[in-house]
Amino acid sequence: MQKSSSRLKFRNSRNQEVTKRQKSRQRLMGKLTPNTQEPIQSSKVRLLTVWAILIAAGLGLAFNLYNLQILQGKKLTQKARNQQMVSLRPFVPRRLVIDRNTNVLAVDRPVYTVYAHPKLFDKSNEEIAQKLAPIIGKDAADLVKTFQSRNSGIIVMPALPEEIADRVIALRLNGLELTPKYSRLYPQADVASDVVGYVDLDRRGQAGVEYSQEKLLERSVQKVRLMQSGNGELRPDHAPEGFLHADDLQLQLTIDTRLQRAARLALKAQVEKFRAKRGAVIVMDALDGSLLALVSQPTYNPNEYGKAKIDLFKNWTVADLYEPGSTFKPLNVAIALENGVIQPNDTFNDPGYINVADRVIKNAQHNGYGRINIAQILQNSSNIGMVQIIQKMRPSVYYTWLERLGLGQPLETDLPFGVSGRLKGQQQFISSPIEPATASFGQGFSLTPLQLAQLHGALANGGKLVTPHVVRGLVDSSGKMHYSPTLPAPRQIFSAKITQQVVEMMETVVSEGTGKPSRIAGYRIGGKTGTAQKASPNGGYIPGARITSFVAVLPVEAPRYVVLAIVDEPKGENAYGSTVAAPIVKSVMETLIPLEHLPPQQVNSTAETPH
Repeated sequence: MQKSSSRLKFRNSRNQEVTKRQKSRQRLMGKLTPNTQEPIQSSKVRLLTVWAILIAAGLGLAFNLYNLQILQGKKLTQKARNQQMVSLRPFVPRRLVIDRNTNVLAVDRPVYTVYAHPKLFDKSNEEIAQKLAPIIGKDAADLVKTFQSRNSGIIVMPALPEEIADRVIALRLNGLELTPKYSRLYPQADVASDVVGYVDLDRRGQAGVEYSQEKLLERSVQKVRLMQSGNGELRPDHAPEGFLHADDLQLQLTIDTRLQRAARLALKAQVEKFRAKRGAVIVMDALDGSLLALVSQPTYNPNEYGKAKIDLFKNWTVADLYEPGSTFKPLNVAIALENGVIQPNDTFNDPGYINVADRVIKNAQHNGYGRINIAQILQNSSNIGMVQIIQKMRPSVYYTWLERLGLGQPLETDLPFGVSGRLKGQQQFISSPIEPATASFGQGFSLTPLQLAQLHGALANGGKLVTPHVVRGLVDSSGKMHYSPTLPAPRQIFSAKITQQVVEMMETVVSEGTGKPSRIAGYRIGGKTGTAQKASPNGGYIPGARITSFVAVLPVEAPRYVVLAIVDEPKGENAYGSTVAAPIVKSVMETLIPLEHLPPQQVNSTAETPH
């Protein structure tokens, strides 16, 4: 009984302890539950925040993509292309200039500018100079001085030809830099410089056809847009097809280089012989006005234009005026014949002087020739006879004819820097008897040498004024014409019958008169000498100064060519058109005749008279 009671107490005590433990565990669990829920809730918040941010970022990215690709897509695409593309105008050489026989007068060639950087030399200045000098044609000692002037960026040669540059490159000298470029080359040097002209360092024409025909000489090249890579290199795979294609057209001139050279040699010899200021020769085909030769002396080498005097760049045959003197007399005879105031067989008395108003007019070289016909007036260059011829016309009619010839008006031509001639006003000319009188022998008005050649061309071609020109057109390498300039239509001023009569009168000048030095056996040549006083820019005439000239028309039986030679201020007592200019014309004609295949004609023998 006592033992059972002990067991019961132990069991109750154990149950109470268990109950206490359970209650204690429950209290503990009650305390722990709120603390473990807080991290769980915080994690959910963070997760939701991250998802919200990601969704917002995605929505923002989607909107930005929509904005960039849809709303601003075209604009941004164009901006990107502008950054990736570069606009270039490809360099294309100027067109060649060739003469009527396709001889090259001007061409672009690749050259190199040679720079020296002495600070980069791995040899002494003397060693570099010794190796370089023989190749580039310079003195070694001078090169050493050049190298010592600066330590970098010294221009040794501004335009070294490609074949010589290759030899310099082969030396493999450190400190030398060769930069490629194009340079204009004139293979004929000064032979055709008066017509061709030159281009400057900026490749712009400054004289001759290089200046006046700039648009024809520069090939038309449009700008192209090329793709470039990130490092700036151009990507040819995106280049438009054929963008570097250049035509093979060449500017062909009417000039014959062979005749040009012969004219220059003959002119230069006489200019030097008579110590003249300058001279010029013009050869024109009167049928169409094409110029076969046009030279002036002194001249310049267009390959070295920097060494020339600036006044040589303007061809004075088109840019300067002069009084033509007696070479204008055949034109006055044609005017009088055309107006019917004289007949070819009329005669006039030349006593050696004539009174006009308060002036006395005399012949230049002779006291008087007595009774002479019109041909003899030209043969002897009688001023008195010419005054009497023009006095048969009303001054107003004569003045109208001078205007009809184009005096006082600009001459149309494709050569640059042309000037208008000078003719006194109509009222002054008509009211003063001395004006028509002096104009009768080619003084009191002025024109250019080229205009005088044009006027004599009208005598040679049956009475038409044609346009003197040097440009034939653009031809390709096979000779096919692709462009030819449109010239003004020839203007009829004289009848063919009258001009032929005048040319035949001019023939007697060569066979019997002052033009004898221009005679060529077997050929009928018409000509006229001129020895005129030289007008002063301040009025009046320069004492002792004269301009000598000679103009020829050939062949007389079928006139076609005009050859004019002018020599300005020749020195010496025997300096006249017959002694200075006529021999030049003869020399030029002796070259012209075989070049143009002119057959000889039977010339009637005529008694010669002293001139």
